[in-house]
Amino acid sequence: MGRKGPRLTGRRAPSARPGEGPQLDVRVIRSNKVFKTTRGGKTASWSILVVVGDNKGSIGLGLGKARGIPDAIRKAEDAARKNMFQLPMIGNTIPHEVSAHYSSSTVVLRPAAPGTGVKAGSAVRQCLEAAGVHDVLAKCLGSRNGVNVAYATVAAFKELMPPEKLAQRRGKDVNELVPWLAKARKEEAENAHA
Repeated sequence: MGRKGPRLTGRRAPSARPGEGPQLDVRVIRSNKVFKTTRGGKTASWSILVVVGDNKGSIGLGLGKARGIPDAIRKAEDAARKNMFQLPMIGNTIPHEVSAHYSSSTVVLRPAAPGTGVKAGSAVRQCLEAAGVHDVLAKCLGSRNGVNVAYATVAAFKELMPPEKLAQRRGKDVNELVPWLAKARKEEAENAHA
């Protein structure tokens, strides 16, 4: 069976909008051709999921739907820009292990040592790279649907919190929860002064 149209997964969309703030990394996670049946016949349109990030810890996810692909991408990008939020990071990784569930997809994210890279696939990789997370281990459980996996990844990002806040909440010492934190903070300070 032939394909209905071009799939735009994983492609970086050009984000060259003059006079609209900082340049952001825009990635198309999933494109889907959808049909609406009306009295006059079938009307085709595109539903596109886009992730937008600044590669420095800010990320947003947006869904756009329009008759043409460029219009759908633009709508999705606008929605993603409105939904942007900052996630806490330590160096190039996340502060602690986190798992999140959306629909029938579950995503587990674990911090990794410097130089590990992004060990993730599909939509999780797109979200992590757009956010600027360079060292992380990820696992998808359940459904591999790109839309559900992307929303589960963003839900996991929203559950992340700085280790100091997490330790205070649990009434424990920071070094007990995250033993490598002191070394990572020291390296961050050295890189800031260099």
